[in-house]
Amino acid sequence: MAITAAVVKELRERTGCGMMDCKRALTETNGDMDKAVEYLREKGLATATKKSGRIASEGIVYTYVADGIGVMVEVNSESDFVAKNAEFMEMVQNVALVIAKENPADVEALLDTAYITGGTVRDALTEKIAKIGENMNIRRFARYEGTVAAYNHDNGRIGVMVLLDAPASDASLAVGKDVAMQIASYSPDYIAIEDVPAEVVEHEKEILTAQALEEGKPAAVVEKMVVGRIRKFYDRVCLLEQMFIKDDEKKVKAYLAEQGGIAVKAFARFEKGEGLEKRNDDLAAEVASLVK
Repeated sequence: MAITAAVVKELRERTGCGMMDCKRALTETNGDMDKAVEYLREKGLATATKKSGRIASEGIVYTYVADGIGVMVEVNSESDFVAKNAEFMEMVQNVALVIAKENPADVEALLDTAYITGGTVRDALTEKIAKIGENMNIRRFARYEGTVAAYNHDNGRIGVMVLLDAPASDASLAVGKDVAMQIASYSPDYIAIEDVPAEVVEHEKEILTAQALEEGKPAAVVEKMVVGRIRKFYDRVCLLEQMFIKDDEKKVKAYLAEQGGIAVKAFARFEKGEGLEKRNDDLAAEVASLVK
C-alpha cells in the first residue's frame, strides 16, 4: 500500500501522534492502518494524545540570548519534577534555538516548524509526552532582535527579557539586567505613562471615583483625590515611574538617565503557570479510591 500524505494524516488524526511517528509506523507495517495503530500503542506514542487533556501548569520559563537575538519560552508540564528532567530541559533548549533561528509567527507555527533533530517541534513534543509520561505544552514565547538583556528568577519560575535602545556593551547589558530584575519583582504593565491606553486610564478613574464617593467625600474633594490616586496607579503599572529596586530614593527613569539615557524599547515577563488551572493532587483520596 502506498504511504501517502493523506494516509499519514488519517493515522495522525486517529492517534494524535506526530507526523514522523505516523509515517514510521506505516512504513514498519506496510501501510496497514490497524497494525500501525497497534505499533504506535506498543511504542507508547499513542498514549500521548490521552495525556493532552491533563492539567499542565508546572514547567519552566527559559531564556536564551546570543548573537543579537533573545528568546524566552514557557513550556509547561504536569509536575515540577519533570521540569528538572534532563530530556525535558534539552527539548526546551532546542525549542528556543528553533525560535531564534526560524522566527515563527506564533505557537501554532512553531509546532509545525522543523525540529533540530528531525521531524517537527510538534513531533518532538509528542515523543517527549509519550516517553516521560506527562502532558506538556509550549504555551508562549517572545523573540527580540537587537540589544537584549535577560533575567531568570528562581530556576525558571519567572523570566524577563528587555530590548534596549542602546549599542550592546557590558555596561548596557548590566543596566538591562537591572531593569529585568525590576520587572521580575514589580511586574509593570507598560514602559511609560504615555503607553497606557486612554480607555484603561478612564476605567481606572471610574473605579477610583466610585471608591471616593463610597467613602462619603464631597464632589470637589473627589476630583482631587482621583488625580492623586491616578498618579499612584502610574507609579504601580509603569516601569519608568516605579521606584528603582536597587535604590528606593529614585525612580527607574532617573536611574536610566544616570546611565547615559539608555531607553527600554520593549519587555516581556513570563511567570510559570500564571493564569492556568492548577493541579489539586489529593494523595489520600487517590489511595482511598485504589483501595476501593
